[in-house]
Amino acid sequence: MSVLVVGLSHRTTPVALLERVTVSGDALVKLLHDVQADENVSEALVVSTCNRVEVYAVVDRFHGGVTAVTNTLAAHSGLPQDLLARHLYVHYEDRAVQHMFTVACGLDSMVIGEGQILGQIRAALRLAQEEGTAGTTLNELAQHALRVGKRAHADTGIDRAGASLVGVGLTLAERVLGPISGRRALVVGAGSMSSLSAATLSRAGVTDIVIANRTRERAERLAETVGGRAANLADVPAELAEADLVISCVGAGTRTIIPEMVGDRDRPLFLLDLALPHDVDPGVRDLPGVTLVDLKSMQQDGVGDDVSDGGRAEAICEVRRIVTEEVAAYLDAARAALVTPTVVALRSKAAGVVEAEMGRLLSRLPDIDMRVRDEFTQTVRRVVDKLLHEPTVRVKRLAASPGGDQYAEALRELFGLDPKAPEAVSSLEVEQ
Repeated sequence: MSVLVVGLSHRTTPVALLERVTVSGDALVKLLHDVQADENVSEALVVSTCNRVEVYAVVDRFHGGVTAVTNTLAAHSGLPQDLLARHLYVHYEDRAVQHMFTVACGLDSMVIGEGQILGQIRAALRLAQEEGTAGTTLNELAQHALRVGKRAHADTGIDRAGASLVGVGLTLAERVLGPISGRRALVVGAGSMSSLSAATLSRAGVTDIVIANRTRERAERLAETVGGRAANLADVPAELAEADLVISCVGAGTRTIIPEMVGDRDRPLFLLDLALPHDVDPGVRDLPGVTLVDLKSMQQDGVGDDVSDGGRAEAICEVRRIVTEEVAAYLDAARAALVTPTVVALRSKAAGVVEAEMGRLLSRLPDIDMRVRDEFTQTVRRVVDKLLHEPTVRVKRLAASPGGDQYAEALRELFGLDPKAPEAVSSLEVEQ
């Protein structure tokens, strides 16, 4: 069984099409189960964000797995298969591991180094665990990816070197409004992106922050963290009239802000739409004094390219080195784990031979002293352990190299082992 990644992101797909594939809530749960339901797939995990939709699957056949995931994505998005296929990327086995680690480090994000992706992978893993679609392989892969992402941020500071999506949006806002410190801001939504937006606004010196959300309680909790105030979604038109800067992060599939809500203004208004599906009706761009920046315009304009490097290039090189190192470590461990049943089976068989031969000896010497019998038994066991020690240590070491599974196969053939037998795996502890 091997890991397969089938996905599409801001790098390969127009935002309008990516918007149709993005899933959340019950639709995400259904996608998980539909992918796993295919006979070619044993495990499934889906990372679905405003910038990417990626299906990680454990499959027994490459082509069967790709077909299964592609068909399921097409069915859920309602897009023609041939259209969807033109934008999909596929990674398999070693490349799949490298891709997930690269994503976890923020190297594949719209804004290099953003740290939100770690929380998104963590949420994807948690959902797959809760729904029972993630087994041993994807659990271990995702957990390792999270550790790699944390290491990359801790060792290189790439999250500080590369501006966050919100930070870049505020940089663009200052080009329109001038300094945003002291401005009035409206944040629509109270989820994770809204929380990040509110915190970034507060750090930038914005002291008048309004949080509007469908659930008033959540808006109040978030507003309290930044010293702002809460509002209902019904209050958005009135709040727009007073706002200089608006960040919308709902992504519910309906237009939260439409031209009629904005109306005529006597001062500039900057709207940053970070939702997918989009919150803000594109028609607001036609209103005088109104500037709308959304994910599509960021994608087209190469957002972040002209933001000061701040040591980002050096950090990126170091993160890539970390990814390469961690991929090698993960693959070495995975290959070594493949020989574990063989090692256990060998030791189990040896233990069985010792017990059988000692039983035969003791039946011939029924009057042997108990102390002498125990000494015999321990001596024979030590001899067997010493004979097995070198080959088992070597086969583990060799298994970590490419083609290492051939050594385990040779061991199974030479000793007539059945590593899949449950009793072989459970009867003896493997030497660590």
